[in-house]
Amino acid sequence: MPSTSMYAPLLVLSSLLDIARGVTVYGLTGQTTIDPLATGTTTTSSTAATTSFVTTSGPPQYTGLAAYNPIYMIPPAIPDPAPANQFSVQVPSDVQHLNGVSIQIPGSFFGFSIEMSVANQLIGTSSANLHVPFLNFMSLLAERSGEVHVRVGGNTQEFAYMVDSLEDGKFLEKNKEDALNPTGTPVIAITPELIYMLGNVSSLVNVKWYLGIPFNDTNWRLQIAEVGQSVLGDKLLGLQASNEPDLYARHGHRPEEWGPQDFFNEFGSMNQAYTSDSQIPVKNNLIAPSVTSGWTPEMVWDTGFIDAYGQYLSALSVERYSSDNCAVVFPDPNNPPKDPLEMLPAYLSHKSGINIISQYLNSSMLAQQWGKPFMMFETNTASCGGFPGISDTFTSALWGVDYGLQMAHSNFSQALFHFGGQNVSYNPFTAAPTNESSFHQWTTGPIFYASVFVAEALGKTNTAQVKDLFTNDGNDLTPGYVIYENGKLARMALINYMTDQSGAHDYVATVNVGGADFGEGNGVPASVKVKYLRATSVSEKDDITWAGQTLGGRFQSDGRWSGEETIDTIQCDQGQNACSIKVPAPGAALVFFSDDAQNSAGGLPTATFPTTYVTKSKNTVSIDPSVLATSNGENGKNRAQRGGTSFGSANGAIAVVGPSAVALLSIVASIAFISRRSW
Repeated sequence: MPSTSMYAPLLVLSSLLDIARGVTVYGLTGQTTIDPLATGTTTTSSTAATTSFVTTSGPPQYTGLAAYNPIYMIPPAIPDPAPANQFSVQVPSDVQHLNGVSIQIPGSFFGFSIEMSVANQLIGTSSANLHVPFLNFMSLLAERSGEVHVRVGGNTQEFAYMVDSLEDGKFLEKNKEDALNPTGTPVIAITPELIYMLGNVSSLVNVKWYLGIPFNDTNWRLQIAEVGQSVLGDKLLGLQASNEPDLYARHGHRPEEWGPQDFFNEFGSMNQAYTSDSQIPVKNNLIAPSVTSGWTPEMVWDTGFIDAYGQYLSALSVERYSSDNCAVVFPDPNNPPKDPLEMLPAYLSHKSGINIISQYLNSSMLAQQWGKPFMMFETNTASCGGFPGISDTFTSALWGVDYGLQMAHSNFSQALFHFGGQNVSYNPFTAAPTNESSFHQWTTGPIFYASVFVAEALGKTNTAQVKDLFTNDGNDLTPGYVIYENGKLARMALINYMTDQSGAHDYVATVNVGGADFGEGNGVPASVKVKYLRATSVSEKDDITWAGQTLGGRFQSDGRWSGEETIDTIQCDQGQNACSIKVPAPGAALVFFSDDAQNSAGGLPTATFPTTYVTKSKNTVSIDPSVLATSNGENGKNRAQRGGTSFGSANGAIAVVGPSAVALLSIVASIAFISRRSW
């Protein structure tokens, strides 16, 4: 096994080719409108740009990379009659007076799942060359949640082979497409350098990791587990053993009749090899069964899975997406393409999260009885890359807040939102195409704002308890949640799914705290603090703010906030035991009932890392030797090969050659990193 030593690496900045790319956008019945970004102009002010909306029916078609899709869809009309725009919310001061509240939820609840095959796009190109925007995005969350949990795996972990080294010093290579795999997942080779890179991220930001054991055959390959435990130590949270095994037979990876009992038997074979491996000292950190839509979790529990393997499991897991966009990539007469315009209203409803989670309520209860955390190990708006106009808009931010808090309310302890490559719409953030990185920055996906909101809603004491309030008589367009911390009222989340810039469908929730109905004294404070998640439309992609700050639009982000933070102070009426909170249409409000509630959800400056760019003419080299700077790694020729391997991404199986950009600058950083010696 490798040993570790400490060193300060040389850092490389690369100048990359400028290659223009044309954009054509079509709807089902012809060409549709696009926003100004498609023609090379951008908007950076807090004032909304004029937006053109797709109004034709059918899935809009766009020839560029999905992560930068410039298509907007018209928001749904306000229903008639509209929801009430004034209503009351009653909550107790003490959690013991409220029924149906969740178990204690950790602040690190909202994490991420990264396809192993795109780790070099998002995290870094080596242990000495980390992507600064990734560090910044992680730092934003770690400051709010205490730590960030990230899984590196997915479909590609199932076909991964660890080798000592690869050509040109790469740590990852996609070798070929598995012709039997409908997900387009390549067989990939990785080196231990990938694990060292993860360790170096953790030395800078409090990120902890999940890895996986390949399960594509029963010749068990445990090198990822061996190196992971050796290098990452307590930064390795667990090892996923099987990814969506209920789809193995459907995808041709097992015989057609292969079922839950066969999975039970194979898991036992893997577990025997795992527990017998002397290079794997920790034996009780497996995560399973990670089933999705093919089997119910109960079908696995009924095999005696927990009785047989419970002592080796650190958590129980499932994976689920709200819907799928798979027919676009894999035509199937039994699964016709879904129209995003028709799908949009479903994501603007409180029912969405409730419907997803309802099938897991029994298993989350059983997990508590068994003393195991219950995890949503992979999720997002829709499998096969999400829906353009939904997954890449403010819709997904509001949906992500609602869905995330619904999972917490339903006793999930962790939810990991998935990343694919640049050919998917749902990424929380996406690196710039390499040939454009000299003049474009990264792109923040709207759903990343949901991760920030939920992190602040839960705080970092790991004592948060969540309750769905079914506000406004349970109206699906105006949901709300209350959060208790250390047993006391701390925060409230209020969501408005409607779009109306006139203000006529903003709503006011009048919050009453305590009182005779709960056997308590009146508990409304003299004032509360409120942070708002805002955009002018649920279809907005770029001009999104959290407490007045933004992470930028497409090609405008380095993972750091811009703008001044704005936190509203609302005076309450203690005589009436009432505090009135206005929620914009659309938007979400996070209400802090005390300074302690706000401080436990962040409150300290976020440690971020300046991003340095070297271009042909635009930017100036300015590097602080005390922080990490890096490049994107590949040249324009190879950028087209950098797609996703998440189920449904278009070009994930194409082999990627090593970096060939010209190194312009190397400096020594005063940060210690883990290095591996020769094997």
